[in-house]
Amino acid sequence: MSINRRTAIAVRSIGVASAAAALALGVAGSAFACSITEFTPSASCDDSNHGVINVLDQDGSGTAVDITVSQGTTEVGSQKNVKGTREGVNFTFPVEWTANTVYTVHVVKTGGADVGTKEVTTPDKACTTTPPPDDNPPPATPPTDDTPSTQPTTATATPTPSASTTSPAPAAVADTNAPSPAGGTSNLAETGGGSNTGMIAGVAAVLVAAGAGTVFMLRRRNPAGRH
Repeated sequence: MSINRRTAIAVRSIGVASAAAALALGVAGSAFACSITEFTPSASCDDSNHGVINVLDQDGSGTAVDITVSQGTTEVGSQKNVKGTREGVNFTFPVEWTANTVYTVHVVKTGGADVGTKEVTTPDKACTTTPPPDDNPPPATPPTDDTPSTQPTTATATPTPSASTTSPAPAAVADTNAPSPAGGTSNLAETGGGSNTGMIAGVAAVLVAAGAGTVFMLRRRNPAGRH
């Protein structure tokens, strides 16, 4: 074999080896390049029922990036100079998102080239935040001169006059059938005669006449007996 043929075979072998090495390096470089496909955004609620946007960074090259979250043209959160891993690192952005809303995640190499953007649509139900009950409510503010008092007003009851003070006592009605007190102490001029006075006087007159007749008859019988 001539020297020229040997040299040609050696050069060809070196070229094939160099091409294989270049291909291997290119594949390896592609495997470790930072790509937007390695970033996965999502929307959820945290343990306190506050809205958050999560970005899972699975960049195995560990390239430092800046992540920005926007809603339309308004930036709602960002983190600078963060690095992911092949297993994935989750970066959380507190965002009180509204239901069925599209948010944009933009990734840029820190101080370098643009990586790309991804969109995420929030769920159809927003997070609900219920404030905890206040065990120590603030004391009530006392009313000022300009603030009307909220204390209930106690109405003063008006005393109702009793019947004994407002109504005159009924006049005493003389009992015309009651007998006159003993001893003749009653005064007919003051009390007035009863309705039975005439009858009593008539009975008394009959009794007086009867007594007088009896006395007269007894006197007539005594002289006759003496003769």
